[in-house]
Amino acid sequence: MIMNYIKFKEAKAKLIMSTRNNINKMGGNISDEKAIEIIEETLFSMKESSAFTGEEKFRLVNEAFYSLRCELGILTPFIKDEDIQEIMVNGPENVFIEKEGNIIKAPCRFENNEELEEVIRRIAAGVRREINEKSPILDARLADGSRVNAIYKNIALGGPSLNIRKFPQISMSMDNLLERGSITKEAAEFLKKITKAAYNIFVSGGTSSGKTTFLNALSEYIPGSERVVVIEDSAELQVSRLCNCVRLECRNANAEGKGEIAMETLIKTSLRMRPDRIIVGEVRGKECFAMLQALNTGHDGSMSTGHANSIEGMLKRLESMFLQAVEFPQDAICSQIAEGIDIVIHLGRIPDKGRVVLEIAEIIGYAEGKFIINSLFKYEINKGLRATGNKLSNVQKLILRGIDTDSGLQ
Repeated sequence: MIMNYIKFKEAKAKLIMSTRNNINKMGGNISDEKAIEIIEETLFSMKESSAFTGEEKFRLVNEAFYSLRCELGILTPFIKDEDIQEIMVNGPENVFIEKEGNIIKAPCRFENNEELEEVIRRIAAGVRREINEKSPILDARLADGSRVNAIYKNIALGGPSLNIRKFPQISMSMDNLLERGSITKEAAEFLKKITKAAYNIFVSGGTSSGKTTFLNALSEYIPGSERVVVIEDSAELQVSRLCNCVRLECRNANAEGKGEIAMETLIKTSLRMRPDRIIVGEVRGKECFAMLQALNTGHDGSMSTGHANSIEGMLKRLESMFLQAVEFPQDAICSQIAEGIDIVIHLGRIPDKGRVVLEIAEIIGYAEGKFIINSLFKYEINKGLRATGNKLSNVQKLILRGIDTDSGLQ
């Protein structure tokens, strides 16, 4: 098997070099169809081609085409496959994909660090950024909305690292989540009411638990008459249904360390834009302070997400992030968190079940050093997401918006 791969690798390198020369002789300006034709003719003119099966020749032609004509090289088929959610490259020989919730090793590899680095540099160039030993980390977004993180080999010990998080071109609705079993109809109806009633909602969960997807689904319940400002580190939310919507995206500093536009700055700026609601894609640091100030100054119905292992863990993380911005007494910080956030929805991944809602809870307040949490729905193994029997404590916003409070939780 090793000898076959070595022969394949050598033949591929020769095929790419010979094809490039043949294309250059023709002036270089040719269609993709013509490029494939030249690759095939070049391959069959090579004496090495007789050593390969028909399937191997097909693979040689495809991989040579991807390397010569596609920005993402051998990763191109995975980008085109709508069933693949994530592409993970750990050095040139280890390519993994997440498909239908399962992570599997892909049947391909880069020839060396240089080939992988070339793909990473093409991605960076496509978004007018650069990645090199002086600037070894790239966070960017592809034209189709996919989120990219790349790390150069000088700090990635196993070779360059590349991660591409894909997002569906059509946002997933709450009905889609119901079909997948991610949430129950009773819980979805409850969330519909509290979203319309402008409760401040925070979505928490681990990595790849579906926070952005869920926030997208919730946004479909925002009344179209309201003005919404969406703030994200990298644009991922799909809120085209909202007519009066302004979308803001953070910007990293350039190679000289200039030009950064931080999320904290955008949140402060959004307050001058007369928003009814503010949606912050994800809070990770000191921008938490600005976000909570917005929640506590009349911007009801705002939403955000954050990484955590539980609702209690998320509240503690918010406390820590708040302290990154200002030094406040713990009780004062926690009181602001409890006043600003009405509902926390916690998501997770369950083996054989995929991404599901694990808990929906109301934050009632903070007293005696503890958050007062009223759990309304909770996921139970073998039973799924169920109402706990607890009633929603704060129904004032439902009443003010003229929304029926008879949801089984009042």
